[in-house]
Amino acid sequence: MPAATSFEKVEHEKLNAHISRQMMSGEDATLARIFIARGGIVPRHSHRSEQFSLIMSGALKFFFDDGETTVVHAGEIVLIPAHVPHKAEALEDTVDIDFFAPRREDWINKTDAYLRSDVPQKKD
Repeated sequence: MPAATSFEKVEHEKLNAHISRQMMSGEDATLARIFIARGGIVPRHSHRSEQFSLIMSGALKFFFDDGETTVVHAGEIVLIPAHVPHKAEALEDTVDIDFFAPRREDWINKTDAYLRSDVPQKKD
């Protein structure tokens, strides 16, 4: 039976010095609230999931292998297709909501090492 909840009831997981998240997964999708400190870098990666990122506050700059970049500001959404390598940089302290389908098994199983190490962050 479906039950309502809130992110305040979901574990807040610190991944590295600049990034933390709260996430929940269903049978086929993952929803997460991501916190990235200004200058924080999400290293280059790809996944089999489509990704929608809704920026709640702040701004993220996304980098793609074809040389394209896009800055997504508060209130804006970006769709990243499955298997497209990308990385991101927080231009400000940023909170975003990420939706993935299919669900992120690497996040669920905590095998997402690319997020769990303190990679070099951008210096101001």
